[in-house]
Amino acid sequence: MSRVAAAALAAAVLVAVAAGCGEKAEPRGGGEPQPFDVALDFYVNPDHVGLYEAIEQGYFTEAGLDVRPRVPSDPSAPIKQVAAGQVDLAISYEPEVMIARDQGLDVVAVGALVSEPLTSLISLPEAGISRPRDLAGATIATAGIPYQTAFLESILEGAALSLDDVEEVNVGLNLLPALLSNRADAILGGFKNIEGVDLAERGEDPSIVPVDELGIPTYDELVLVASEDLVADDPEEIRLFLDALERGTRDAARDPTAATETLLAAAPDLDPKLTAAEVEATLPLLEVQPGDPYGYMDVGQWQQFAGFMADEGLIAVLPEPGEMLTNELLARGGGK
Repeated sequence: MSRVAAAALAAAVLVAVAAGCGEKAEPRGGGEPQPFDVALDFYVNPDHVGLYEAIEQGYFTEAGLDVRPRVPSDPSAPIKQVAAGQVDLAISYEPEVMIARDQGLDVVAVGALVSEPLTSLISLPEAGISRPRDLAGATIATAGIPYQTAFLESILEGAALSLDDVEEVNVGLNLLPALLSNRADAILGGFKNIEGVDLAERGEDPSIVPVDELGIPTYDELVLVASEDLVADDPEEIRLFLDALERGTRDAARDPTAATETLLAAAPDLDPKLTAAEVEATLPLLEVQPGDPYGYMDVGQWQQFAGFMADEGLIAVLPEPGEMLTNELLARGGGK
């Protein structure tokens, strides 16, 4: 069974388990928890550790929510499902929010899961890539995502190179196999806390450089996305979800071993040793800056990154920050 299929099956099993969490906690106000569907961005992985810990501890049940994670067959689907009202929230990416809005989808980011880029340029020592200039003549594997190609082009321009100086190959989700089989000298699109850790655990001594260290404006890699209708009509459900998610994330940080076990129960096809290493690398990325509420998104940063997206031709219209995100549903109001 593939990792994605196994993760999907495990998530479905976990839904059934979560429905029985009433033994740990009673919903606020009594009664049955309300179904609340959350589309993941990808297969179950350490980026979701706070979500699954909150389910395991019954925090969502206490909030009156029966949170049901959905593993997508297509990573581009979750944000469309939110816009169509098929799920309540989706985990997606800041660039995807901007592209979706540019395409007319009424979606808005309501909180950040990871407030820095995870997407990295990753290579192995034998490729001899220590700086962008070394990419000249290299084969670079990407996942075929347009904005990541724009990242590559911008990185090359910073080194006085162009796309004509490299060979970009679209390998879909097979980034690691492309690198390990020497079909690519480097990959752009792997996460530093997932593919980067995987390679390190294999003893490959990878070079891992996040894109914001290569001239790309910083951005929130993972964000929670809702439809404008849900934000307007039922914001309290989102507030309760975010509060429970924060509690789960704090628990994971306090006890990474237990959090790893929770994640493995949700996705038993994951490798235990690798998952533990990935959780260790991920938990610091889930922390918030002192003084900021959990999930805070920096409006100025979003504005700057939207400018990059517009300059690269990835969006046609430069949006106002208030159209893309809201911090109003975060603890203590979040501010603007």
